[in-house]
Amino acid sequence: MGCIHGKCCSRYPKSSNGDKNEELDVFTGQIPANSSLEVVDVPSQNYRLEYSVLTQRGYYPETPEKENQDSYYIRTNIQGNLDAHFFGVFDGHGQFGTQCSNFVKERLVEILSNDATLFDDPVKGYKAAFLSTNDELHSSDIDDSMSGTTAITALVIEDRLYVANVGDSRAVIAIKEGNRVLAQDLSYDQTPFRKDECERVKLCGARVLSVDQVEGLKDPGIQSWGDEETEGGDPPRLWVQNGMYPGTAFTRSIGDSTAEKIGVVADPEVLTVQLKPSHPFFVVASDGVFEFLSSQTVVDMVTKHADPRDACVSIARESYKLWLERENRTDDITVIIVHIKDLTTV
Repeated sequence: MGCIHGKCCSRYPKSSNGDKNEELDVFTGQIPANSSLEVVDVPSQNYRLEYSVLTQRGYYPETPEKENQDSYYIRTNIQGNLDAHFFGVFDGHGQFGTQCSNFVKERLVEILSNDATLFDDPVKGYKAAFLSTNDELHSSDIDDSMSGTTAITALVIEDRLYVANVGDSRAVIAIKEGNRVLAQDLSYDQTPFRKDECERVKLCGARVLSVDQVEGLKDPGIQSWGDEETEGGDPPRLWVQNGMYPGTAFTRSIGDSTAEKIGVVADPEVLTVQLKPSHPFFVVASDGVFEFLSSQTVVDMVTKHADPRDACVSIARESYKLWLERENRTDDITVIIVHIKDLTTV
């Protein structure tokens, strides 16, 4: 059985200078023709959200017909509530990753939309929706044994922001402090680089090893992999005790029924933020963005553009360029930027 993660066990050499310009031309660099700057009000708090989204298929020279496995979902006025709005990015992986991400985005939002107690306890409702969606995917016609999706989602309810995450995509909010605009992570990548997640999956029976360790090129007894920035090229992965699968570089996802047996769970981490006038915007994006761009760099790039459509293109283009400087392919790239306008302190 092969590895289920799109960036997994195959090695991608750095691109040569000779074909870099040709590869960069693959990036479309345009907001889709039917996309526009969207605006939605939060009337109880007298502010509004202005948002845009861009999704870009990756460049895969070895599999040119590969689909964009990222998807996104935006639904305003959840349950008819004018103060409740949802933004989500879903990064599929594996043979049926596209089907998984599309299934999950639809079902997750529908479950939230039909939860009569959602606004009484949004955190509880969020967690229940993720777990129910996971169960439904397992029971569907989609083979999720070695396929699944990560999910990074943001739910605005009045003046609170609830972020629920499984996997290694990310949400970031900007904080204005004097003349500076700082990045604050609203999610934390769930990978074996995190000591708590690494220990949790080990207790569930996972072996945690890099590809080099599995192949005998490095000592498997060394259970220290540095950090994701320096060791991202050969990260620690999850394996069954007596096999060379599934090889996931994440510790939580929706789907992935094989990896679920060794601790990969769909239980999201949920973070709550009280929105303030010092929060100019937030970003929800797949790891195709954050693989080589820091949260602060992304916030800096958004700050330079008044229009989130321009910021989306700038972030996607820079992400794409950095991928090709380091490898001979890119990941799929999806980014949602939401500006928070006219929020005042009551």
